[in-house]
Amino acid sequence: MTSPSPTPVKPAPTVRSSLAHVIRGALIGIVELVPGVSGGTVALVLGIFDRLISSANHLIRGVVRFTVKRQGRSVSHHLTGVEWALVVPLVIGMFLALFTLSGPLHAFVEGQPTISSALFLGMVTASLLVPISMALEAGPVTRSTLVGGPVVVLLVAGAAFLLLGLPALQVQDPAWWVLVLSGAAAVCALALPGLSGSFILLTFGMYEPTLEAVSERDFGYLALFAGGAVLGLASIVQLLAYLLRVHRRAVLLVATGLILGSLRALWPWQENSALLAPDGDWLAPLLAALGGAAVVLLLWSRERRGNAVAASLQGPRPSKGETF
Repeated sequence: MTSPSPTPVKPAPTVRSSLAHVIRGALIGIVELVPGVSGGTVALVLGIFDRLISSANHLIRGVVRFTVKRQGRSVSHHLTGVEWALVVPLVIGMFLALFTLSGPLHAFVEGQPTISSALFLGMVTASLLVPISMALEAGPVTRSTLVGGPVVVLLVAGAAFLLLGLPALQVQDPAWWVLVLSGAAAVCALALPGLSGSFILLTFGMYEPTLEAVSERDFGYLALFAGGAVLGLASIVQLLAYLLRVHRRAVLLVATGLILGSLRALWPWQENSALLAPDGDWLAPLLAALGGAAVVLLLWSRERRGNAVAASLQGPRPSKGETF
């Protein structure tokens, strides 16, 4: 009888790696403030999306085991499965960005709507390469994949394009349950690449009140919003983790379609959700879009090189089965 392969030891966190994760978290936090840009898309570009979903899934299962079934050994197993060295600095970076940059970023988006939209349009367009490449690497590419994959992408993109064309609502003095539902919807969008939590809030008229609550430190509002976010995260993460294990390519194709359809929200020239042709001053937006695309491509290529080096050093890892 052969002994099982030892579980690979996780490298100890360093100051440099922790700082890098704080910066990654700050990037995710920043883009979540911008309608039309998805934090899940940024996590894909940075190469940490799968790790985040896996860690969140372990954490949720551990909490459920502890609060419902009181199974200490299983709780320990799930909690050790969380990449705390990634999650903790990432969350710190997100909150730092949300509370320190919400005002300046909001002023930039409001003061330079065309330039800011063009910048984010270039970034999101370039990020399409990420789920496409991951879908191609998810398994053997067959003829049905080459035919059916683009069909799925275009159908999802069309649905997202139509959804994002709906006019935004206006909400005054939202009730507590509206805040809870808004938090749940926003965090679900955060977990799904291509769906922007900020745009979901904007569509339902909750973007301005939420951004104002963050800027003014309205902790009562934020507590209800965070409670809804926890509920939404607990419901969507386990489903997403399962789908990534069983239907990984399909999930990535859907993500590609969502990102493609979300480009409508970032088109620099529009009025009341109606898309317009570029006006005479189009050079500056074009340069902003190209600059945004260049930044994303640089980050993506750097992450891919880093992941390739790490994989070559660690070697193949044994697969692990999980049960709830």
